[in-house]
Amino acid sequence: MTLTGAQILMECLVEQAVDTVFGYPGGSVLNIYDELYKNSHRIRHILTSHEQGAAHAADGYARATGKTGVCIATSGPGATNLVTGIATAYMDSVPVVFITGNVNTDLIGRDSFQEADITGITMPITKNNYLVKDVNKLASTLREAFRIARQGRPGPVLVDIPKNITAATAEYTPLAECNTLERIECAYPAADNDSVAQLAELINKTEKIFILCGGGVIRSGASDKLRELAEKLMAPVGATLMGIGGFPGTHPGYTGLVGMHGTKASNTAVSECELFIAFGSRFSDRVIGDASKFGKNAQIVHIDIDEAEINKNIHAHHHIHGNVGDVLDTLLPMINLPESGLAARGEWLTKISSLRNGNSCQSTPHDRRLTPKGIVDTVYKLSPRDTIIVTDVGQHQLWSSIYYKYDKPSTLITSGGFGTMGYGAGAAIGAKLGKPDMRVIHMTGDGSFRMNCGELATEEHYNLPIITVIFNNGTLGMVRQWQSLFYNKRYSETTLDRGPDFVKLADAYGIKGYDLCTTAELENALREALESGKPAVLNCHIENDEKVTPMVAPGKPITDFILKD
Repeated sequence: MTLTGAQILMECLVEQAVDTVFGYPGGSVLNIYDELYKNSHRIRHILTSHEQGAAHAADGYARATGKTGVCIATSGPGATNLVTGIATAYMDSVPVVFITGNVNTDLIGRDSFQEADITGITMPITKNNYLVKDVNKLASTLREAFRIARQGRPGPVLVDIPKNITAATAEYTPLAECNTLERIECAYPAADNDSVAQLAELINKTEKIFILCGGGVIRSGASDKLRELAEKLMAPVGATLMGIGGFPGTHPGYTGLVGMHGTKASNTAVSECELFIAFGSRFSDRVIGDASKFGKNAQIVHIDIDEAEINKNIHAHHHIHGNVGDVLDTLLPMINLPESGLAARGEWLTKISSLRNGNSCQSTPHDRRLTPKGIVDTVYKLSPRDTIIVTDVGQHQLWSSIYYKYDKPSTLITSGGFGTMGYGAGAAIGAKLGKPDMRVIHMTGDGSFRMNCGELATEEHYNLPIITVIFNNGTLGMVRQWQSLFYNKRYSETTLDRGPDFVKLADAYGIKGYDLCTTAELENALREALESGKPAVLNCHIENDEKVTPMVAPGKPITDFILKD
């Protein structure tokens, strides 16, 4: 059948089981939006307040559902407003297909109105990108884009479509009738059985084992398998920020974060273990600190789907290139622990577990002024266990990661690698639309929230009952913390002594806002918000010198704490 480029795009989205897209219209994508209007019975479009919000929403949708997110923007400023969202998805391995419009092909390279070389701009932050200059290649390009976004280590792919290509016509062949190349499924590299067997041999003869749960555990759906392995080995398990929820936070063997803000239990285990096994982690600088002293007594094993990550930041004594879930499937039957070592394994687990601090949630006096831990404890106590917590970036992000207990994968959605302030509002929208039956609570700071607070309009318009909890300390808290520790308390441009009044702001968008100073006030407001079924903003006032603890100075060994719990 003969279709326009815009019609081909609609058919390709439906082929890929896409039912929700996020975006913002503009001149270069008018043909696409006209077809979205005609296809609204098949594809739901969510209009955000800003293109960056749309990018983060597609990202949050992908993280919450495991599907590939889709975001659409026009040329020039529309496309460049996506860049931060694209980089965020790239750093955290999130599959999103970004579709941008461009000026007509005969105007490209002439500094035309709203022209930008978006493929050149995004080349370093996408798995692949395309400028489609032939409508006959549009369908195959879109199919390849979705395949690349999902396969191997997931990530963003951008397809730039000039306006005249969306209007041009071509013969469209449905996917089911296409050749094998276009219908190829996403394949993972098969793990080498000999390499897995070597790991099993190491495990069977080593007693002091520590496991690191990275984001790859969640991406590969391997959480239950990792738990089975840990329990079989009686090994403590720590997590990276991206790995939180990949191993149950309430499990007695869970030791918490590793690295700069790692717990005493986790960081001690890294330093004292004999075998360190990292599943799906890229060993970022925030995890390893001083690389020369990381895991100094251990043989380090790295399992990752991205071969480029092996030996990039940390030298591995042994590595396995493959999907974490597939590796665990092969590994688990090979584990054959000698009876003679079981007691020593138990002693190791007991020792490390005994180092865990009192970060578990506990009741706080109702008349007590709000503290970061008190806020998180209250949210944890009152919210359903399958609640999705979405954060921005800063102190609140770490308080939410340290104090809240995540027992299920994909229940913490946060910007890890890129550290994007302003991420949370859009991501919460995407998460709620992707998982409408789950509660979504957006934890944010006053600095982060003001960046994309315009997305309250999106929450109100689509009646998304997202509860925004603001840790309002009147400052850029994490930057102030560094200024306190490393810059002799010279608070250069981190004091937020200005508006807005977040309760009045919420009211302007038709959303209920609450100004809160005590635990009792927070409990009452949160209960009311949870019962209302509507969006709400909870403005929680805390002291401006609250610190994230523990903390290790950048580049130092991860056992050298400058701030303890």
